[in-house]
Amino acid sequence: MDPNDAPVLGLRETKKRETRQMISDHATRLFIEHGFEHTTIAEIADAARVAKKTVTNYFPHKEDLALDHQDEFVAALAATVTSRGPGETPLTALRHAFLAAVAAHDPVAGFAGRPFARMIADSPTLTSCLRGLHDRREEALTAALAESTDTPPDDITPRTAATLLGGVHRVLFTRIQELTLAGRTRAQVAEVLAREAPRAFDLLTPALAEYGRRGPDRPQAVTGDAS
Repeated sequence: MDPNDAPVLGLRETKKRETRQMISDHATRLFIEHGFEHTTIAEIADAARVAKKTVTNYFPHKEDLALDHQDEFVAALAATVTSRGPGETPLTALRHAFLAAVAAHDPVAGFAGRPFARMIADSPTLTSCLRGLHDRREEALTAALAESTDTPPDDITPRTAATLLGGVHRVLFTRIQELTLAGRTRAQVAEVLAREAPRAFDLLTPALAEYGRRGPDRPQAVTGDAS
């Protein structure tokens, strides 16, 4: 390949990402203003000044336009478990990661603002989709726990542990949404969660305090994406 082609490909990829973000931004604005159920793909395309096919090429499903961090959300817990350090249990790693996300007001943890939370709460489609994302996140966590503990994925132990750990995250995510919809600021929500989240994780300590502790002879797993 001609080296001179590299900058062109880079510019093309940058343009694609900018177009995708632009479409997503317009879609979110329309969903918030008019409701997810009442906004059409054609209206989004008109607002973004692109063809309908361009919208569906970037976002195959309408829900993808509203929840455009799905992959990151689904993979988050599994990634935390996979990258935990020597001597650290999944419970400890996930606890620390969640509290860090709260301190950072991370949108993936639920800090997306009141208009966005209302958009989801008012849409049966998005509410159902969010439940499905929680389910997929627990499935990914099950696989990560099974791999890191040398246990078959269909074994009851990683499945149970993932359900417990995923359940706490599901409850805390919902709590963030409830407080947000009640009119609390991000800082106020974070203050409440900083108190409540440790209590929620403490409930799992009797069952999971030692589960999955990575020994010094088991190196940290290396993922394909270092970003």
